[in-house]
Amino acid sequence: MSTVVVYVHGLWLTGIEGGILRRRLARQLNAETHAFAYPSVSAGMAANAQALKKFLTGIRADTLHLVGHSLGGILILKLFEDAAAAQLPLGRVVLLGSPVCGSRVALRLAKLPFGRKIMGLSVGEELLVPRERRWKRMRDLGVIAGDLGMGLGRLVGTGGAPSDGTILVEETQIKGAADRVVLRVSHSGMLFSAPVAHAASCFLSTGRFSR
Repeated sequence: MSTVVVYVHGLWLTGIEGGILRRRLARQLNAETHAFAYPSVSAGMAANAQALKKFLTGIRADTLHLVGHSLGGILILKLFEDAAAAQLPLGRVVLLGSPVCGSRVALRLAKLPFGRKIMGLSVGEELLVPRERRWKRMRDLGVIAGDLGMGLGRLVGTGGAPSDGTILVEETQIKGAADRVVLRVSHSGMLFSAPVAHAASCFLSTGRFSR
């Protein structure tokens, strides 16, 4: 039985930054891993979701897991709005610090000169309007949030609410998730965190985070 994990990066990133996380997941799950790269600024979310679907349909695996960091998690959610995505091999999904309810930091950045342009189309479409998303798909969905407030949000303000420095803990909540855990990590730091990799591996293996 072959297992593949696909990592989907966040805003302004390329997928290379997920290398340590991918190696840990590969070792702990005995899996093959891939990174999906997409134009997070210049392309809209629908176009990126279609590109992700095309990328995934080219992978041969018995089990196909997806791990999305920040905006990458929103892209995964967008992918599964397409009924055709249900034809992909079964697996689970883990979101890492994904602002599924919108982003206070993105809203504040958007008010700065050139803020919207710097963040790009996908953020403009998905994160600047409060949302109440619900997960309704057959795959188990797990959410990892961070509460170590070190990051971009410190420059524009998170209002004092618990956050990973960029995304508020409350912004990562989505109805229909199978499980959720908050770890002492920052937004970028979760990509290099052994506890995050372990938690993600546990969920991808069992559908629950170890406590």
